[in-house]
Amino acid sequence: MSRILLRGAQVITMTPDRPDAERVDILVDGGTIAAVGEPTEAPDAEVVDLSGRIVIPGLVNAHLHTWQTALRSAGADWTLMEYLTHLHGECVGRYTPADMHISNLAGALSQINCGTTTLGDWCHNALSPEHADAAVEGLVQAGIRAVFLHGTPYRSPDTPHPLAEIDRLLDGPVRDHALLTLGMALQGPQYSSAEIAVADFQAGTERGLVVSMHQSGGEPGPGWDAVRAAGLFSSLTNVVHGADLPEDWLKTLVEAGVTFTATPENELGQGHGTPVTGSLLRLGAAPSLGTDIDTAVPGTVLTAARIALAHQRSLDHAHHRQTTGMHADTPSVTSKQALAWATVEGAKALGLADKVGRIEVGMQADLVAVDARALNLWPAHDPIATVLHADIANIEAVMVAGTWRKRDHVLLASGLDEVKDQLGESGERLLRGLGPAGSPG
Repeated sequence: MSRILLRGAQVITMTPDRPDAERVDILVDGGTIAAVGEPTEAPDAEVVDLSGRIVIPGLVNAHLHTWQTALRSAGADWTLMEYLTHLHGECVGRYTPADMHISNLAGALSQINCGTTTLGDWCHNALSPEHADAAVEGLVQAGIRAVFLHGTPYRSPDTPHPLAEIDRLLDGPVRDHALLTLGMALQGPQYSSAEIAVADFQAGTERGLVVSMHQSGGEPGPGWDAVRAAGLFSSLTNVVHGADLPEDWLKTLVEAGVTFTATPENELGQGHGTPVTGSLLRLGAAPSLGTDIDTAVPGTVLTAARIALAHQRSLDHAHHRQTTGMHADTPSVTSKQALAWATVEGAKALGLADKVGRIEVGMQADLVAVDARALNLWPAHDPIATVLHADIANIEAVMVAGTWRKRDHVLLASGLDEVKDQLGESGERLLRGLGPAGSPG
């Protein structure tokens, strides 16, 4: 594979003990980062001048139901209960494997366009092996790095996760693709009996897989106690949302290494509850970020980072005024922390912290170049803040495992018009006949 030398950019490595931003060269050799330094000599490498740009680790969208891409904006005004009624009650069973494929393909391409290089694809609509394979193929075709979190539509609390399907995916469709790993999208202890929750966790542990589950309001019940008693909470456990978990439970989970993924825009808009960000920060932990559902909110992780940051600052400012009667002198949360939630913490949540999330030698060459010369970002006095202020138009280039997936502001994917046509046709059919709140038009 070729060697590429990226030169002239300000680089935000997100690596401890390095400056927040520095002018260094990045040498990419094949799919990995071979050198980060100033200057780097590589006479055999293709030199790419990125002066005026800011290079960051590829963003990580740790939680997205990519299979819903064809339903974009249909649920922008749905409450959580309306979403569950219309989408999980009416739409889910209409999906064909072709619907799964086109949504995952278009959704993954869109994520790359937004600067996401690693996707936690929480696929809880694998109605059959054919549905799962079609979803996987969509991710592969897009060229994104992904953790395919296999799940099914909501089942009886006494029905275990289909382990035969997990083993089939491990032995075939997922094993054959370098950018793809497998995880389990469990119903989890919130929606399973204690016995099933323990069995599902044990299955994930035995296979060394990340197990991810929703928790959105409500006190932890017997299933949570059973999993804790079995000693199954670990760094391979990912809790999505985590709203209203009591402080003692959060402390227990954080001490066990459990990761959390907040989806702030959707949590605030649909009624999941207050994002868990502040509670985690008080415990010395931090969230990863996801965008959850294109059905209701845009799929841009940088937007999620800005909302999470602003929301937590707002809560902290209000608390400070209530307790002291004065405005705070310093911010409670920094822009760098918010960027870490979208990179470093996302990599941890998906079990990929040794591969992505930072720019350093030996890591995967998953990189994003932000064009800081644009009028909406210039002058870029603070590189980290500039990145957080960026939108899709500022994402100039995206590299996944040393391969350009976007260059010069253009997504490098063929047949986009056909993809859009298929996606539109899929969405129209899936939404046909929904009640008034679910009407696409």
